[in-house]
Amino acid sequence: MNKMDFAKSSDTVVKMSTNEILTALVESSPLAIIVLDKSANVHMWNAAAETLFQWTKDEIIDKPYPLIADGEYNNFKIVLEKLFSGELNQRAVEVKRKRKDGKLIDIEIWTAPLHDADGNINFVLGMLDDITERKQAEEKIIRLTRLYAVLSGINSLIVRVHNRDELFRDACRIAVEQGKFGLAWIGLLDEDSLDVNPVSYVTWDDSDAWDIVKNRSVQGKGVVGRCLRQKKAVICNDIKAEVDKGLKRKEVLERSFHSVVALPLFLDGDCVGTMVLYAREPHFFDENELLLLNELAGDVSFAMEYIQKSEELNYVAFYEPITGLANRSLLLERIKQYINSAKFGKSKVGIILLDIDRFKATNDELGWHTGDMLLKMVSERLANKLGSKDKLAHLGADQFAVVFPGIKDVSDIGYIIEKDIMSCFSHPFMIKNNELRVSAKAGISLFPADGNTADVLFKNAETAVKKAKVSGESYLFYTQEMTDLISEKLRLENKLVTAIKKNEFVLYYQPKIEFGSGKICGLEALIRWNDPDTGLIPPAKFIPVLEDTGLIIDVGKWVLDEAASDYRKWKKKLGYAPRIAVNVSPLQLKQINFTEEMEKAIRSHGKPVPMDMEITESIIMEEIEVNISKLKAIRMAGLGVAIDDFGTGYSSLSYITRLPVDALKIDRSFIDSMTRKTDSMTIVSTIITLAHSLGLKVIAEGVETEEQKKLLTLLKCDEMQGYLFSKPIPSSDIPEFLSVYQKN
Repeated sequence: MNKMDFAKSSDTVVKMSTNEILTALVESSPLAIIVLDKSANVHMWNAAAETLFQWTKDEIIDKPYPLIADGEYNNFKIVLEKLFSGELNQRAVEVKRKRKDGKLIDIEIWTAPLHDADGNINFVLGMLDDITERKQAEEKIIRLTRLYAVLSGINSLIVRVHNRDELFRDACRIAVEQGKFGLAWIGLLDEDSLDVNPVSYVTWDDSDAWDIVKNRSVQGKGVVGRCLRQKKAVICNDIKAEVDKGLKRKEVLERSFHSVVALPLFLDGDCVGTMVLYAREPHFFDENELLLLNELAGDVSFAMEYIQKSEELNYVAFYEPITGLANRSLLLERIKQYINSAKFGKSKVGIILLDIDRFKATNDELGWHTGDMLLKMVSERLANKLGSKDKLAHLGADQFAVVFPGIKDVSDIGYIIEKDIMSCFSHPFMIKNNELRVSAKAGISLFPADGNTADVLFKNAETAVKKAKVSGESYLFYTQEMTDLISEKLRLENKLVTAIKKNEFVLYYQPKIEFGSGKICGLEALIRWNDPDTGLIPPAKFIPVLEDTGLIIDVGKWVLDEAASDYRKWKKKLGYAPRIAVNVSPLQLKQINFTEEMEKAIRSHGKPVPMDMEITESIIMEEIEVNISKLKAIRMAGLGVAIDDFGTGYSSLSYITRLPVDALKIDRSFIDSMTRKTDSMTIVSTIITLAHSLGLKVIAEGVETEEQKKLLTLLKCDEMQGYLFSKPIPSSDIPEFLSVYQKN
């Protein structure tokens, strides 16, 4: 600029008024400048404001301030009032404002009151800067930071996960917790149906998202189907606008998800599944995010391959390849774990070793293919009988092993060997049109009796199976005493099965005496076994075996029917008969049709038989609510209910008041000691008082002396039974006994 031009310019500035200078400054400002009056009408609007908001001066001057984002109007009014009142001097904030075309943009706005010469505030100044690009860059950094956190979390996950389910669950969890995704789920491809089966999903708020992740298919039109068909990541950045019907748009939008990406997962080069991430922000995914997401999916795929290879190595190390069962190493590890648990639970652990007879000859004659097939079929039969392969092991060649933890009664092992294991060899194996009949020998050792370590137990089981081979026995325990014990129990069980078939059981009856009148008021049915080899056997010798084997169900039904039949015979012969009481076992009570069986027994021949059911206190308390319901049904059917052996169980007063029963029978142990022990006397007295307060009868069993009778009379016991009055009497002798007793 030469001197003349500068002079002209200076002359022009000199000639401009102050207002003209201010107007020029406002118009040339790169910031949008607006001035509002007290009515929030626009008083000033510069060129930068026109550019920023797309409203011209003619459209906006003297008009209400229209640049209000959704939901911010009330806040704007409050701030404006504070500026005009002088309460607020100035304010700088970041807000969203709406352009003329409706698009929301990010604005940094500085506001201040304008004072006139008298100090009055008539206008408010606003200077606004468009920070949309800066905010987008910041949001992008936040999104990338979240994705980096997910990547970091999954990388550390690879080091510590041990199975695929854990990998999938934790990968989804990390995506939600670190990546802030609203929903993350993983699905695997079923090659036969081409369906995508969800295996894990995690939501931000722990809500159920099953309706979103279920029923996906490779053939579908959504991002999942396209991802698996194209074997690459597929993005939808605006679910609301997506026209593809494959998306479950309704369910997704209800949860405020706006963007979604499906990432392919690969195993050995094949696309085997997908990881799907839902973001609440629209337009969440771009090329930079996609690079990180592909890396993320690659890490999950790598972890899948790593786990698969580890599982293959573990399989080789711990499983026998022909049968797929645990090998010796894994068996010993399991035995160690079972022993540790048994020490705390005070239970037993049993090990059964099985050697297949003549397996080598079969292998030599028919070839190793046939031998392998035989081993597979043996393992399958054993697994089917035992219900699982977890307790089985194949130790190589012709030897198998079975381990049983948590054994309470050693006789259980005998039943398992007879009914499950040895029965596997009772039928031939059909292999390539060859009917192979094979047998096996077994040796058994038990913790803790036969050893305290897995190695010792295993060694002793081997010793037992060698003895079985030499002796020709199908199985032997490590100790002869245990073999004899189990053999005797199994022999007894077989004899009881025969006893049921041949009707060798009989009923004896023990009278109940009413204290007040001294009359017989009832008869308790007591079962006996009339063994043709040894004679009459008391119930304590055989009832536990009936319970263990489930034979008590059939025998219990016979008792009901027989007792009802005896009552009818006596009634017909004498014209009267006392009430009958029968004992009920836990297994009987657990039967679904128990009430119907009881009712059928008392009503099968016309008029119902007056019968009472006696059940022990501890049995009732096992499933208290279920049993209360059953007992109510029993009483509705016309039967009485008495709690047997009362005082030895653990029922509380709150439950006793709810039990639908008619009587309490005091356990004989208290009656026996009540004359010698103060505690027993106190218990008997308390039971009688409690029962009477609840409107229940009390029956004392095991009364054998006059002194016991006198004390029970003083305590106002209702009924008693015991040897003082009569021993149990055969059914056939009851009519004569009743006639003689009633005369006396």
